[in-house]
Amino acid sequence: MNALLRCTDCPRLAGFLAAVRSRNPDYHARPVLPFGDPRARLLIVGLAPGMHGANRTGRPFTGDYAGILLYETLHAFGFGSKPVSLAADDDLRLSDCRITNAVKCLPPENKPEPAEIRTCNHYLAAELRNSPDVRVILALGLVAHKAVLMALGLKQSALVFGHGERHVLPDGRILIDSYHCSRYNTQTRRLTSADFQNVFHKIRDELDA
Repeated sequence: MNALLRCTDCPRLAGFLAAVRSRNPDYHARPVLPFGDPRARLLIVGLAPGMHGANRTGRPFTGDYAGILLYETLHAFGFGSKPVSLAADDDLRLSDCRITNAVKCLPPENKPEPAEIRTCNHYLAAELRNSPDVRVILALGLVAHKAVLMALGLKQSALVFGHGERHVLPDGRILIDSYHCSRYNTQTRRLTSADFQNVFHKIRDELDA
């Protein structure tokens, strides 16, 4: 079993997951592993598993509202074999793309505490360190943006988050920011489908250059 799946380093999150497993024995309710192409050039970093999405299915952004726009867009831009992700055992495959989260465990009310973000960050740091093929990192939201900077040993003030912003990292990789594709952001139209597609046009330009 992957060591991440056994992680209980954050007592509040570990206790919360134990309670969720007790109430929902058919849920994954453990740390959620990254999903996608191990040789991907695009790494997408989200916030954390959703209660009835990744926490239920065991796959990032799968089975909840936040994944609808993400997987539709990945399919449209050639990164996904189909436009929907319903279960961890379906036949969806990602090509040249991998999805992970800043925090691997479901947090209460989807709000990880700063100490939990810091504790979990070594997993993201290791993933970035062990992914020489990654050329573009897409941060979905401010927490993911800051988690990437932390994982790379950069000051939190080094690069300012902004939807659609492009940042050149010290190692030459590109960090692109987007508002998170959450239900709140899409229903309030803070993030529209066109806005999200514009971000992926930038990603495609980077990878195809």
